[in-house]
Amino acid sequence: MKTVILIPARYASTRYPGKPLAELRQRDGSTRTLIQMTWEAAQAVAGVDAIHVATDDDRIRTACEGFGASVLMTSPEAANGTERCADALDRIEADLIVNLQGDAPLTPPWFVEALIERMRTDREAAVATPVLRCDRQTYEMFVEDRRAGRVGGTTAVFDRAGHGLYFSKEVIPYIAPGRVPDPVPVFHHVGVYAYRPDALRAYTGWPEGVLEAREGLEQLRFLENGATVACVEVEARGRVFWELNNPEDIPRIEAVLQGA
Repeated sequence: MKTVILIPARYASTRYPGKPLAELRQRDGSTRTLIQMTWEAAQAVAGVDAIHVATDDDRIRTACEGFGASVLMTSPEAANGTERCADALDRIEADLIVNLQGDAPLTPPWFVEALIERMRTDREAAVATPVLRCDRQTYEMFVEDRRAGRVGGTTAVFDRAGHGLYFSKEVIPYIAPGRVPDPVPVFHHVGVYAYRPDALRAYTGWPEGVLEAREGLEQLRFLENGATVACVEVEARGRVFWELNNPEDIPRIEAVLQGA
């Protein structure tokens, strides 16, 4: 099964313009851009045949080519990472496309490898995406963001077969303050997707649904159209995972890097 990783990256982020080129301080005191760190995370994934950055911005293209990345220029009309991956389909050959979003440099390789394996064995799944049970620290960061009116990470709920029921930027399921159980029953949705080409093509033919529009979450379009989204539970193995959604996330991620 030929597998290609695409890293969609846009400059005009609503919450954080220029986010892919944001610089993060490493443990040795040097800095690297978010997009370079994500490219390096993709390089660590086993079983991948090719990796490309998909963008519509010349600044991102120049930066990526500067550290040796392959770049595919895509339409500026792409509304999200999934549409950007679909736009690149006619320029790649793949049986499986992995969307490793450019704001998740802390993504461990085994998260992506678990998706690839699930799609090898589960022919029912049109899409697969990782979910990570929150530890207390991550749960508190979610709650802190919502209390401050910030949209941070995404949470997921799924059925007993691991099929996605809903994804939200709210913290779901609800837990009453002071009554957080152990283990925490909240799963952080990791912004990585593995698609079959037919599912990716179908996505662009479906109109944006009500839930997708309200939440701003592209994966809800699959659920709203009856596609099976496999939620693959992954283990942190002692690693802290967090995405860069807002400028406030930079010190969080840098703190993780300093302790790496």
